[in-house]
Amino acid sequence: MTEMPAERRPASSWRRIPPTVLALGFVSLFMDVSSEAMNSLLPLFLVGTLGASTVTVGLIEGVAEATASITKVFSGLLSDRIRKRKLLTALGYGLSALTKPMFPLATSAGTVLAARFVDRIGKGIRDAPRDALIADITPPGARGTAYGLRQALDSAGAFAGPLLAIALMILYANDFRAVFWWSVLPAVIAVLLIVVAVREPVASGPGEHKAPPIRRIDLMRMNRGYWIAIGIGVVFTMARFSEAFLILKGQQAGLPLAQVPLVWVVMNLVYTLLATPAGAWSDRIGRRTVLVIGLAVLVVADMVLAFAPGLLGLFAGVALWGAYMGLSQGLLSALVADTAPEELRGTAFGVFNLVSGGTLLIASSLAGILWRWFGPAATFSAGGLFAAVAAIALIATWQVWILLPPSGSMT
Repeated sequence: MTEMPAERRPASSWRRIPPTVLALGFVSLFMDVSSEAMNSLLPLFLVGTLGASTVTVGLIEGVAEATASITKVFSGLLSDRIRKRKLLTALGYGLSALTKPMFPLATSAGTVLAARFVDRIGKGIRDAPRDALIADITPPGARGTAYGLRQALDSAGAFAGPLLAIALMILYANDFRAVFWWSVLPAVIAVLLIVVAVREPVASGPGEHKAPPIRRIDLMRMNRGYWIAIGIGVVFTMARFSEAFLILKGQQAGLPLAQVPLVWVVMNLVYTLLATPAGAWSDRIGRRTVLVIGLAVLVVADMVLAFAPGLLGLFAGVALWGAYMGLSQGLLSALVADTAPEELRGTAFGVFNLVSGGTLLIASSLAGILWRWFGPAATFSAGGLFAAVAAIALIATWQVWILLPPSGSMT
């Protein structure tokens, strides 16, 4: 991959971040406080209260993410067609907020699956238009920083949510349903914030940005660099599975019930601290180096979670997992923004997330099966093995990066 010459790189990309990116970051923060306060307890609620198996947990998480990914294709396409990215983003966040009361009312794993299904439809509606909106309003040389900043605020919410869950579990004597009810409030705040604080650019001419319904020719317009970015996303997604298994690992390692959400607190703290610097770093030195480092960190994380004993091993592995997420997730979005045609960005993000979500369904389902039949060591060992193979494959095919544009450039 051709790197951007030092003289062409801006001295600082921070001042080039539009206020709407920051607003979208805080919207993500509040929604993640709500979601992660629930999700940090949901595997325990499913297994301990509703009697579900780990296979069921993996299947629910995989189906939920696949549902979100399928929806993203249509929402991204629609946002390209009508150029109303804020409207679709607000609709998606609103639908997710409406599903939150379903969790404290759930009496079976089927109800949780239905709630997760609808919630992830909301996520699918909002994510591709939101990511495309960031690409629309952010200068090319600052995109890594912009996506990293939004991801960092998202992760800050994912850090605060489990802390809230711990406090409420102590306050309500391990009453899952009481915690779930309190988690509705931040979701409402997120919806109000997007209505008030998020702005999108106005089209400069009537019908100028209209896009036809998706056709094969639209996909053919995506250049080779975009499809390489899709392949990279698949590799990184297959090398990890749902973070729900980190919660189950925390319980298996001996954490008291009310303290199990500390697993996500540690993971998301590291994720938050690294996401924005990693994005800014990739704007300066290129995406490839940061992504490969992230994949190497995941190998170590999986091996530690598989074999390091006790709580020290647990939290060391979880912290490394958070480092991997910080070094990779925002950069994958930046890769799509770098390589997709401007008028098809929503569609590009939708297709990217569809492929990634289908991959996550497979990875999470396999993780649940391995956990049930062979235990947690087998689950994390398999993840580490795949991540190692993926890292070797990426290094061995280093030359494909020359087909990608310079970091921060537009196709």
